[in-house]
Amino acid sequence: MSDHDITLTAGDATLTVDPGNGGRLASLLIDGTELLRQGERYGCFPMVPWCGRTRDGRFRDGATVHQLPLNSPPHAIHGTARDGAWRTARVSADEAVITYDLGAPWPYPGRVTQIVALTAESLTLTMAVETYDDSFPAQIGWHPWFNRRLDGGAGAVIDFRPGWQEERGDDHLPTGKRIEPLPGPWDDCFGMPDGVEVTLTWPDRLELVVGSREKWVVLYDEQDAAVCVEPQTGPPDGLNTAPRLVTPLEPLEATTTWRWRRL
Repeated sequence: MSDHDITLTAGDATLTVDPGNGGRLASLLIDGTELLRQGERYGCFPMVPWCGRTRDGRFRDGATVHQLPLNSPPHAIHGTARDGAWRTARVSADEAVITYDLGAPWPYPGRVTQIVALTAESLTLTMAVETYDDSFPAQIGWHPWFNRRLDGGAGAVIDFRPGWQEERGDDHLPTGKRIEPLPGPWDDCFGMPDGVEVTLTWPDRLELVVGSREKWVVLYDEQDAAVCVEPQTGPPDGLNTAPRLVTPLEPLEATTTWRWRRL
């Protein structure tokens, strides 16, 4: 099938998926109000086969050290799939399945599948990385850019209860030390051992909960236009510090669900 935009609808929710632009969600309208920051690099994009920054673009797999392009010097950031064209495998009124084949500059062949399922009150994103060849370390995550304000209203309020914060070094990567959570603004990774649950509230408008069974989330709110809540399977530089292995028998899978209610 083609990689043309996909529109899903359920109740008063309308979602646009753009397979050709990194498999990202380009728009999420609730009662006609746009939740996602608009623009070619925004919306919500998949972070795969790694999340956040990989230190100096290097990671080790056994005795082999691989070098990735430094697309955020001096690091490599957010994976390769957001820069490629995905293919559409299946579409219905409220669900789409899209795929992306891993290849150079990622050193291993593999396939990423993302299932996008919309209801009137929720959106569920499920991603899997598979290989039929060599095993390799990988990560899965999502990077949504939520509009800080909806139609000029009050700014979104963030509420969450992390177990810890990963101390951030001058290079924007975790130092390996866990600290008590600090107040924002953030460009930081947090641990939520019982699963990710972060609530965004636009006063008098909408409450949205980003949830996942994964235990890691990055919060980014240093820009005035948007707030990012990024559930992921490991911390930044996780290819080196907390790798999850993809094997022919065991794919890496993760899910996030956004639930909203009108206020």
